[in-house]
Amino acid sequence: MAVLQIELPDGSIKEIESGSTPYDIASSIGENLARQSLAARFNGDLIDISSPLQTSGKLALITQNSPEALEIIRHSSAHLMAQAVKELYGDEIQVTIGPAIKDGFYYDFYSETKKFVPEDFSIIEAKMAELAKADLQVTREVMKRDDAISLFRGIGEHYKVELIEDLDAETVSLYRQGDFVDLCRGPHVPRTGMLKVFKLTSLAGAYWRGDEHNAMLQRIYATAFQNKKELKAHLHRLEEAKKRDHRKLGKEMDLFSFSEESGAGLVLWHPKGAMLRSIIEDFERKEHLKRGYELVVGPQILKTELWKMSGHFDNYRENMYFTEVDEQGYGIKPMNCLAHMLIYKSRPRSYRNLPVRYFELGTVHRHEKSGVLHGLLRVRGFTQDDAHIICRPDQIDAEVKGVMQFVQDVTAIFGFEYVMELSTRPEKSIGSDEDWEQATSALHSALKDSGQDFELNEGDGAFYGPKIDVKIKDALDREWQCATIQCDFTLPERFDLTYVGSDGEKHRPVMLHRVILGSIERFIGVLIEHYAGSFPLWLSPVQAIVLNVTDNQAAYAQQVFEQLRNAGVRVELDLRNEKLGFKIREAQMAKTPYMLVIGDREMETQTVAPRFRDGENLDPMSISAFIERIQIESKEYK
Repeated sequence: MAVLQIELPDGSIKEIESGSTPYDIASSIGENLARQSLAARFNGDLIDISSPLQTSGKLALITQNSPEALEIIRHSSAHLMAQAVKELYGDEIQVTIGPAIKDGFYYDFYSETKKFVPEDFSIIEAKMAELAKADLQVTREVMKRDDAISLFRGIGEHYKVELIEDLDAETVSLYRQGDFVDLCRGPHVPRTGMLKVFKLTSLAGAYWRGDEHNAMLQRIYATAFQNKKELKAHLHRLEEAKKRDHRKLGKEMDLFSFSEESGAGLVLWHPKGAMLRSIIEDFERKEHLKRGYELVVGPQILKTELWKMSGHFDNYRENMYFTEVDEQGYGIKPMNCLAHMLIYKSRPRSYRNLPVRYFELGTVHRHEKSGVLHGLLRVRGFTQDDAHIICRPDQIDAEVKGVMQFVQDVTAIFGFEYVMELSTRPEKSIGSDEDWEQATSALHSALKDSGQDFELNEGDGAFYGPKIDVKIKDALDREWQCATIQCDFTLPERFDLTYVGSDGEKHRPVMLHRVILGSIERFIGVLIEHYAGSFPLWLSPVQAIVLNVTDNQAAYAQQVFEQLRNAGVRVELDLRNEKLGFKIREAQMAKTPYMLVIGDREMETQTVAPRFRDGENLDPMSISAFIERIQIESKEYK
C-alpha cells in the first residue's frame, strides 16, 4: 500500500496509507475533531469527509465553525427536506433540484395532486427532525450514467432522468441517506444528525429550468444554521423584511401600483411616487452636471438594423420588443448606448474634446419573464440614470476612478455600504480577445489602484465588455445590484466612432457604459425597504401635513398650508371631519415626517405645533420658524 504525504494547514505532515479518508486523519488527531468534521478541502477542492485519498497533497478539515460549513449544512439540509417530503407524500411528489443559496436553500418539487401550503411546514419540519435524530449515514456513490438513468426512471423520478441525460459524463455521483437517493456532486455532511437547526420559510412557483414553457414546480424555501441563536437572528431579519416590503409600504404610502389592464411589470406612479421620482431625478441631474456630464435624450425606438450592428439583435433579442413603422422594422430600446453613439458621430471630434460624458435619464423596456417580475425590483419598463463616457484609451483609468468616486459619494448620501465585483468575458460575447484583455486589465487596474476590495466574477460580463458591478448593502445587510461600470472597445469599432489625434490621424475611442443608481424603479424599491418608508426629509414626497382639530380652525389651517406651499415645502392639508387621532394615524401610516396640529391655541397665537412621525411633539413655533427648520433640515444630505 502506497504511503501518502498529507500537509495540514499548520504545515505539519501526516503520513497515511493510500485510500485513507479525511475522517481517518481527523480521528488520528482527536475524536472530538472527527465528530466535528463535516467535510474537507483537498488540494483546493471540497470533498466528503469519507472520500478516500489517492495522492499526496494539502488537506484542510471543515468543521462546523469553518467559513465553508454553512453552505454544506444548507445543501445537506435541502436533501433532508426532500427526503422528508418524499417520506410524507410518496409517489405524489417528484424531486427536481435543491441548491444552497445566500440565505438558506430551496427544493423544487413537481406534483399533479399535492399543493403545498404554509400549514405543511410544521409537518415537514417534524419529519426532518425525526430523520436528523435517526442520525442516518450519508454516503456517496459513483454510478455509470446509464445505470443512474435506469435507477431514477425505475423510482419514477423523471426530472432526475432528464438532468442526467443532459450531462456529458460517463459517470455521475449519487448520495444516499436511508431509503432516499439523490443526484448530486456534493459534498455533504456524513450523518443527518449533524443537521439540527433549520426552518422552512416560504413558498413560490418556479418553472422547470426557468423556462415558462415547462412545467410549473412548487419551490419550498428554507434556511439552516449552525446554532439556534443565528437562526433566531435570521428569522428576525425576515420579519423585519416583511414589514419593510416595498410593495406593502408602496400601497400604504400611496406611491405606486400595478394593473392587469395596463400590463404586467409596468408601473403606475401615483402623485406621491411621482414626486419621489422627481426629487431623485433632480438630484441626479444636479450631481451629473457638477461632474462634467452633458444631458442628452435619445428616441424610444431605433431601426432594427442598428440593433443588428450593435450585436443586441443576436445577443439580447429575447429581451427586446420590436415593432414596424412604414414597413420598416424598429426595436424599442432596452439600453441607451446606441443613441449616444449617434450623437457623438453627429460631428467630427478632436482628441482635445475627449472625454465626452453623455447622461440621460432614459426610459427602456425589456422583456422579463412573468415569473421573475417582482414589484419595483424587476419590471419591464424602467428608467436608468444612464451615461456613456467616450474617451481616449489613455483616459480610461481616470474616468473609471471618477465613476467609482461618484458611486462612493452617492452611496454615502443615501447611507449605503457597498461591495464591488469585477465580471469578465461571458461565453456569449462579441469583440476580439485583445480588446477584452485590454478592457478587463483597465478595470482591474483601476480597482487595484483605488485600494477597493473586490471579488472576481468569472464569465458574467456584458456581451460587449467586462464590467465592475456595485452591490449596495441596506439596513438589513441585504445586497442589491445598482451601479455598474462597463468598458467597451467593441461598439466604438462597430459604429466607427473616431477622433482626430494630435498626429492629425483618426483614432478609435473607448466607451464606458455606466449607471450610478441603476434603474430608478429598482432603486426606489430598495430605498423604501432601506428606510422602511421613513425617508429623510429631503427625500420625502410629503414633508408635512396640516391637520385641524375642528372646523373652527379650518381657515387658519388653510392659511398655514398656503404659506408652507409658497415657501417650497411639500405639504398636504387634511380638513376632513374626522377625529384628530384618526387623521394622525393615517399620516403616520403614510410616514409623513411632520404633522402640524392646528387647534384653538395655535389659531389664537398664530403658531403651529409640530409632531414627528414617531410621536414626539415639538414646542409650538411660528410658521416662519417652522419653514426655516424644514429648509435647513432638507439640506442635510449636502
